[in-house]
Amino acid sequence: MKGKLVVDSVHGDIHLSELEWRIVDTPEFQRLRNLKQLQMGHLTYPNATHTRFAHSLGVFAVMSRVLETLDGAGLNDDDVRRLRLAALLHDIGHYPYSHLMEKVDRVVITEEFVEGGIKTLNAGAEAYPDHEEVGSIIVSCREGISELVGGSAEAQKISNLFRRTDEADAQLSKLIHSSLDMDRLDYLIRDSKATGAPYGGIDLDYLLNNVTISPGGLIGVSEKAMPAAEHFLLARLYMHRCVYWHKTTFGFEEACKQLLHRVRRDPERAESYGLAVDGVEIRTLVASDKLGTFTDAYVDRVIHAATADAEPVIAALANCIAGRRAPKLVKEVSTFSAETVTAGTQFKQACRFRLATLAERYCIPLGQFLFAESKPLTLEERAALMTAEEADKRDPAEREELIKVFRRGVAEPVSLVEIPESPIAQLARNRFMLRRLYVVCADDAQARVIDDIRKEVADWDAT
Repeated sequence: MKGKLVVDSVHGDIHLSELEWRIVDTPEFQRLRNLKQLQMGHLTYPNATHTRFAHSLGVFAVMSRVLETLDGAGLNDDDVRRLRLAALLHDIGHYPYSHLMEKVDRVVITEEFVEGGIKTLNAGAEAYPDHEEVGSIIVSCREGISELVGGSAEAQKISNLFRRTDEADAQLSKLIHSSLDMDRLDYLIRDSKATGAPYGGIDLDYLLNNVTISPGGLIGVSEKAMPAAEHFLLARLYMHRCVYWHKTTFGFEEACKQLLHRVRRDPERAESYGLAVDGVEIRTLVASDKLGTFTDAYVDRVIHAATADAEPVIAALANCIAGRRAPKLVKEVSTFSAETVTAGTQFKQACRFRLATLAERYCIPLGQFLFAESKPLTLEERAALMTAEEADKRDPAEREELIKVFRRGVAEPVSLVEIPESPIAQLARNRFMLRRLYVVCADDAQARVIDDIRKEVADWDAT
């Protein structure tokens, strides 16, 4: 067998070598068919049921094209092979519902948010490892993949690339993780097609055809492709605003994170519902024969088991998700600013100091109010967008992760944020953030007072 041809709806024909095909055919890789790419996005966009499996093949396809464009740019055969495999395997360690379960340790339940502090889950509980560490365990410690790639030492070199460890070649690793990385070049288009939202429609062909590498080993795009690079960064911003952070999806995902956190903090409840109590259990699970059960269904079982929980808040959160009764959005405040004090921060403070009284007045358990906050989104994810002066003060590796442009007649590229005529440079200091307050209604009586609650919190963002 000389390899396989896979036909993809985004990239067309994808050619895999015999080794790459055998890796795709392993149970470890096939598990990705049962992990949705957009977490709970399908509850808002019914066609958004595409998987980490399809996305991983897509990232591999993009990497293959970039390596063809860079042919002869100092990459040897081992570099090329490892980069192709790192692209294929970069998501092999994802959790059920992806980042939703992975980040459950960072969740602050409403009662603790109101008290202004973060409490430990339970004494001695080790945090869940990130998905890249889990991926490294799967690639390096499970014989199915480790033997195929040439043993544990070679497997470690591949996982070092997608984990961005100090042992990885810094230049090669940037093809996996940087502002213009293969991951985003695939998922923006794939997610746009699956949801029907047009915002991720980037000019992939033009970007890939204009990727080049400098004598000093820096990767960038030619100056004529600068508008396509700017569009790419803006597309990511709008996909977050309109798809990834859609009010319904965001509400369901916050409800699920708070539910999993509440279950996880009680070891007896977690064990009875089949949820890993700590990071040790996660590492044991992924190294065992039970890895195949670590899919979206793993979380679905917890949700359905919790619908009959004796704790009212846990039951309300679980029933909200299981019955697709979306949390009610009470108020949203969005900001795009360089300032530290905004209407959003005022709203957050008001929620912290006034939610308990509000919950008591309307006889709704405090835990059924969900304060949900997005991460600060800059146009450059890996290294926050900044002025040229600020960029000069950052670690060299972080500066190199910014999108770079080859200006005419100059051998080494410059960061996009250093080009004054670029709109990206003009937006350098701003961060987009969403802050939302939801209520999970356990019955019709609670639903009937939502309009009154909305009126009461209408001015909570006043500065």
